[in-house]
Amino acid sequence: MAPLTDARPAVHGTVFVPGDTFISHRALVCAALATGTSRLRGIRQSAEVESTARALRAFGANIPPLSDDITIQSDGAASLVSPIDSVDCGESGTTAALIAGVAAGLGLPVLLTGDASLIAGSMRRIAEPLTLLGAEITLAAGDLLPMHVSGRVSRDLDYRCPVRSARVKSAILLAALCARTEVTVREPSRSRDHMERLLAAHGVEVWVNDEAVLLFAEQQVQPLDLVIPGDTSSASCLAALAALAPSGALVIRRVCVNDTRTGFLATLAEMGAEVSLENRELAHGEFVADVRVTGGRALHGVEIPAESISTIIDELPLLAVVAAAAEGATVIRGASALPATQSRRLAVIVSNLRRLGASVEELPDSLTIGGSATPLAGRVITGGDHRIATAFGILGADPRNQIELDDESCVDISWPGFWQTLREVTG
Repeated sequence: MAPLTDARPAVHGTVFVPGDTFISHRALVCAALATGTSRLRGIRQSAEVESTARALRAFGANIPPLSDDITIQSDGAASLVSPIDSVDCGESGTTAALIAGVAAGLGLPVLLTGDASLIAGSMRRIAEPLTLLGAEITLAAGDLLPMHVSGRVSRDLDYRCPVRSARVKSAILLAALCARTEVTVREPSRSRDHMERLLAAHGVEVWVNDEAVLLFAEQQVQPLDLVIPGDTSSASCLAALAALAPSGALVIRRVCVNDTRTGFLATLAEMGAEVSLENRELAHGEFVADVRVTGGRALHGVEIPAESISTIIDELPLLAVVAAAAEGATVIRGASALPATQSRRLAVIVSNLRRLGASVEELPDSLTIGGSATPLAGRVITGGDHRIATAFGILGADPRNQIELDDESCVDISWPGFWQTLREVTG
């Protein structure tokens, strides 16, 4: 009798992931505000980042079609003009936040709108600090988009954010930069810091510690010559795939390993995966490294304390599917403190795991996912959420699971080549 074999595909090879989404958004904005020629290589070519490019074009910025290597010639912030029509931010909340900050700082009236998923989210957290800076913000009922930005930022501000938010912080910093005022942004804990790193690497004096960011008045960002590192969240998808594989190793090249973004990789290692960072270096203000993940290790459940959930907030779907395939229970605490958009995403994760047959227990402030080797089967309702689709796509790469997604194409919002990459690394 032939020995039993593991039907799961091994992982192998070396792969690059698309450029980091969060850095791509901010690099486009900074290039439009700088005076001179900027060169951006490796920019994310996705619907989200295209929303920011399209919005900047509406203000008169010379943003070419997105490609692996683009040159942006700008006459600076003073050359931007108020759009003739409303600006559609698509599904990108980051676009809405950054463009609102720029418009408020430059005093360029604009009406921001977006797709149904974006319109459903509150914009109060963006509107409040911009109003305190001197802009005039009008929101639809319920603090929703459309958002009308008028007036102009005219004063300094020391602002304490009620929750950590890289979008809010970036909007405030851009508004102050464009208005040449001074601003301090304080957060309960440090959010993603790509905006301040990018500014500091391109001529803007920014003081940073664990509690606050201070941007001084009368400054201007210099042109960028930037190679955008690989997206951390995309790399985390492939890291999860490799960690769940029965054998093989995967090297994900030139990934952004900013310590505000690597909480999932650290959690994966805590669960028993073999994860290492190689060739780590500082480039244009960001730490970049090759991420190596080796398959064949038994994974086990862990407990995520409430104070750590913010470090894996974008990878919660990934963590959930890995937990469902690990041994023992994984407990995620602090769920009640999640922003509304993430709370909705968590509810979708729970309903889909249950639909597939996984064990999930919900309490008011925690979520427990019981891991099991039992194959999972069923139809995943993505709700058009690209992170849900990619996470359950990783789970579905195990042929023992029979998982169907209602909408595979929604991954194009962030990673149009996701399914092809998945096939390549599993042979």
